[in-house]
Amino acid sequence: MTKRALITGITGQDGSYLAELLLEQGYEVIGMVRRTSNVNLSRIVHLQDRIHFVSGDLLDEASMISALKQWRPNEVYNLAAQSFVTTSWDQSVFTGEATALGVTRLLDAIRIVDPEIRFYQASSSEMFGKVREVPQTELTPFYPRSPYGVAKVYGHWITVNYRESYDLHASSGILFNHESPRRGLEFVTRKISHTAARIKLGLEEKLHLGNLDAKRDWGFAGDYVRAMWLMLQQDSPDDYVVSTGQTHSVRECCEVAFARAGLDWEDHVVIDERFFRPAEVDLLIGDASKAKDVLGWETEVGFAELVEMMVDSDLKLLGG
Repeated sequence: MTKRALITGITGQDGSYLAELLLEQGYEVIGMVRRTSNVNLSRIVHLQDRIHFVSGDLLDEASMISALKQWRPNEVYNLAAQSFVTTSWDQSVFTGEATALGVTRLLDAIRIVDPEIRFYQASSSEMFGKVREVPQTELTPFYPRSPYGVAKVYGHWITVNYRESYDLHASSGILFNHESPRRGLEFVTRKISHTAARIKLGLEEKLHLGNLDAKRDWGFAGDYVRAMWLMLQQDSPDDYVVSTGQTHSVRECCEVAFARAGLDWEDHVVIDERFFRPAEVDLLIGDASKAKDVLGWETEVGFAELVEMMVDSDLKLLGG
């Protein structure tokens, strides 16, 4: 019997890679999209003829109940959120509605329609924020440093709560930063790769960035969606850190990206205080031992390979 999966946030970076993976595994894939005048399908244009779409919104529980009743999925992957940390300062209430309470509405819809549905919640390393220990594991206390991080903590704990209260197969992946050529331009890695490509092609002269010393555990999104899928194949639900276990600074990202474009980053990068966060997260580095031991998950793409892949893609995108 063909498995059926519903993905919220299918038009985003992770949604597109997860849709590819599930289609390769023989799934029927349903993408939940908000009914807006302009749905951006650019990341899944190569897949859209193989995906079913259903209208739904994390702000509207009735729409999710309707989508679940219509399609009766075996698995639900909740990747939708207001997912940009900087924006969460300007839209803190909306971030809470979508990224926090939206999880409750979706879990409630599953509980009402079919509690046998397996559920994946996209948790985030931003929940660790002002880190209590290095590296971070599934047991590290949370100390979020942005409205986005706070909302993700709520989404994480409500998933645990519904799992324990209603015996749902609900798992959370505490994913550390994961990037790809499909990353949005507002995210720092893609901003770096895209601007490096523009400078190489003479379309720009400078790249304005905030804190170059901020460090992150950066991996490839295509590797990370495989961990999501593996979580829902386990007999028992659980929470897993998904990370590379290596940390790199924004400065290192600049070095690799500009070198790939044949440039010296120091000639082009400008420190701009506009891009400093009100409360910075300094060092995030995850310990994915549990995911490796239980799920058999491993990363395949390294940091330098990832950044170079993104620069190559942006050069091609810009006609270079």
